[in-house]
Amino acid sequence: MGNLGALFLFLALLTRCYIWGVAGRSLPACHEQLQFRCSDGLCIPRPRVCDGHTDCEDGSDEHHCGHLWCKKDEFACRSRRCISPRFLCNGVEDCGDGSDEAFCHNCTTPGFFSCEPSDTCLPRDKLCDGRTDCKNRRDESWELCGLSQLSPQTSPKCTASEFQCGDGHCIRQTWRCDNSPDCSDGSDEDNCDQNECEVNNGGCSHLCVDQKMGFHCDCPGNMRLVGDSHCEEVNTCLESDVCDQLCVHMNGSFACDCYEDYQMNPTTRECKAKGNEAQLVFTSSKGMCWTSITGTEYREPAARLPGPGPVAALASNRTLYWARQGKGSVYRISMDGKLHDSVLVLKVQGSVSGLAVDWVHHLLYWTSMESGSVNVGLLDGSAQRRLITGLDKPSAVALDPLRGLLFWAQSGRPSKIERASLDGRDRTALVTSLILYPVALSLDMPRQLLYWVDQGMRSISRVNLDGRDRKTVVGSNGYLDRPFGLAVFEGFVYWSEEVTRSICRANKHNGGDHQVLLSNVTSPGGVVILQPALQPNGASVCGHTGTLCHHECTVDLLSESPEFSCTPPEKGQNTSEEIPAISRTVPASTLSDPTSAGILSLIMFLSVLLVGMALWWWREEFRPSRSLTEQSFSLKESQDPLIIQGPHMAPNTCLVKAREETLLKLDLDGE
Repeated sequence: MGNLGALFLFLALLTRCYIWGVAGRSLPACHEQLQFRCSDGLCIPRPRVCDGHTDCEDGSDEHHCGHLWCKKDEFACRSRRCISPRFLCNGVEDCGDGSDEAFCHNCTTPGFFSCEPSDTCLPRDKLCDGRTDCKNRRDESWELCGLSQLSPQTSPKCTASEFQCGDGHCIRQTWRCDNSPDCSDGSDEDNCDQNECEVNNGGCSHLCVDQKMGFHCDCPGNMRLVGDSHCEEVNTCLESDVCDQLCVHMNGSFACDCYEDYQMNPTTRECKAKGNEAQLVFTSSKGMCWTSITGTEYREPAARLPGPGPVAALASNRTLYWARQGKGSVYRISMDGKLHDSVLVLKVQGSVSGLAVDWVHHLLYWTSMESGSVNVGLLDGSAQRRLITGLDKPSAVALDPLRGLLFWAQSGRPSKIERASLDGRDRTALVTSLILYPVALSLDMPRQLLYWVDQGMRSISRVNLDGRDRKTVVGSNGYLDRPFGLAVFEGFVYWSEEVTRSICRANKHNGGDHQVLLSNVTSPGGVVILQPALQPNGASVCGHTGTLCHHECTVDLLSESPEFSCTPPEKGQNTSEEIPAISRTVPASTLSDPTSAGILSLIMFLSVLLVGMALWWWREEFRPSRSLTEQSFSLKESQDPLIIQGPHMAPNTCLVKAREETLLKLDLDGE
């Protein structure tokens, strides 16, 4: 019996070692097209590869990334801008997102601070912004954030594309030495006989051309100049801007097409949404009003509702959400019900300056100038929370839930437009220059472009979702002195204008075909267009992981940070297309590994042997004492008391064997 116990102990240890070995060595099954396998075997969504953030524990998702979009001798920024290596660690954010200065370990440069002497440097605007960027949480510590203002050492300096005057103010580099003093002390016209290109390449990302008076930046033939100093590759389709939606450039010509929810007008080649005609809804001092997108029909509210303010729509059930300007209440109303039956959905801290509806996850996002935050809540108002804090006068918000993207505009100092995932992570700046007072955002989802109206610049502009291909679409035309709302639909941009008291539209490509749809509108406010094609259904990106949910993405707003997760379908539903989030479990497919299968076979064999020996020992231990002759004949007699023995029962030998096999099988099944 001692030998039997030792054998059993040996098998138990062998089994445990096998399980530990499989758990530590097995790799999750990655979706070949939609996931990336880290060097340590972890699976992550492919959109997370080379995004500037380490998602693999070994960092392999950020290895060898520069060649994806930059030349061999260029540095690849997280913002996907390419810069010369000589601009690295020069104390200036040449990338626009700080990634060229993030790992320099020299934080004495104004505008940056150190997490630790051995840790990274971060741009000043990440200090005390409500989100922890340092591993030791130093950027959000009381010692730093409890002060009323930052120390003088962290005061911002001019960017590489700007010249710092003697009094500290910043002007464009191209204004220097142009025979017209722009600095209050005239310092921009001093020392103009020097070659400005010898100092930091004049702030140019590529070519710097010195002139007799001053200099200018230039770009290679396949690139264009953006913001006086940076070059970016030319998108031929967006540069020509002739297609409403899909565009293919081939052999010098363009082929245009439309998405599934649209059809092309055979005469004008414009993409028109299928279904009922869209309605343009706007707020005013009279309440909620709406008109056709051509301005031919107009309806005023039957009852007085809260006045002008931001407005958003949920197209699936024709529900509107709006907030009165300067107030902290968000209301809901159905376009198919009685207009005076408005419902108070949310009571928020501060006023609501921008609203957007996430029609996929049924969330409401809004900005608040007083609290300096972007916020999120459930559409039914049962939960809400601050998402991004530390902003200076956030004025507008927009969403693309299918791609999991959140956009917002800040009209304070500095004015800019930023992007993040729906849970507020992966924050990056899209527009930081030539922007004064952005007041509204709108997405052209078919073309993946973000439009904004700038009250300070009196213009409507757009960029792609990575901040490239910038273009001013509508310039100052007498109807952009004080714009408020903005919407993009089909081939037009729509906006409201307070000075002229009008609702206008113009061609979204070039600002042509300007029309005043409505005039004499008292205090026009937010603008939204109601049409199902603007809110298409489909698989959505679930949270910052980039996980694509084909079934359902659920949101938890009550956790420490908002959590987006894919919910598996109920039993019986097809799960073949479900893409899991980052998985650390051992899938069944790992058992097909030849080595693992061999070890498992050995364990199964030894287990069978152990059970057989246990059965033999049980029979020997508990049967009545017999003579040696009787014991030698025991295999021909049944040990089961339910089987009656008799002188003519020799055939029962087979029954005994079958009974023993049954017991053995039951024990094996129990294993």
